[in-house]
Amino acid sequence: MYSIDSMTTRTLRFYFDYISPYAYLAWHRLQTFAPEHGLDLELRPTVFAGLLNEHGHKGPAEIEPKRLYMFRDCTRLASTMGVPFEPPASHPFNPLAALRASVLDMPESVRRALVSRLFAATWAESRDVGKAEVVGELCDEVGVPDAISRIQDPAIKQRLRDNGEEAIAHGAFGVPTFIVDGELFFGNDSFPHMARYLAGDDPFDPATTERWKAVRPSARR
Repeated sequence: MYSIDSMTTRTLRFYFDYISPYAYLAWHRLQTFAPEHGLDLELRPTVFAGLLNEHGHKGPAEIEPKRLYMFRDCTRLASTMGVPFEPPASHPFNPLAALRASVLDMPESVRRALVSRLFAATWAESRDVGKAEVVGELCDEVGVPDAISRIQDPAIKQRLRDNGEEAIAHGAFGVPTFIVDGELFFGNDSFPHMARYLAGDDPFDPATTERWKAVRPSARR
């Protein structure tokens, strides 16, 4: 066991993609989790497909039995949380317009409103956020004007790529990913583990990391 100075200002970085229903549910959980733990929430829209390409593996939506299980699992989780959840207009879809819009220059309060609106449109309203015109309408609703023309700026496209490179540098391999104090947590089921970590009660001792890294495979497929 080890502890971290509770007086230190702490930040939680949230790496997400609208394509992930688990990221949608995580976003809802963060609305209470972050303030309860005194965390400054930093949003990092990230292209999930870029993480998949980096590590050479498929997303759950690319494996049909896993895709169907994911929808059932998220329906159950959403019901437990009291969060609306409906089938998306299509899946997988191209999230680039939505992600690029989310990294445009804007006040952070507006960014959070936009992220909430885009997630809700995708997973509660079955809106087709794979279409740029739909993303533009949603941006207008929360006060982000001319979004579709502005996301064509090469600097905005690079900003989104930078988020992906930053995520990979932290060891991210999927979404939702959370980084606290440089420690990576992945998936909706990691919230209890993050809570223990933040309380200084993490059962994993960083001093043992090298021992775990030293484990080598004895079989390969």
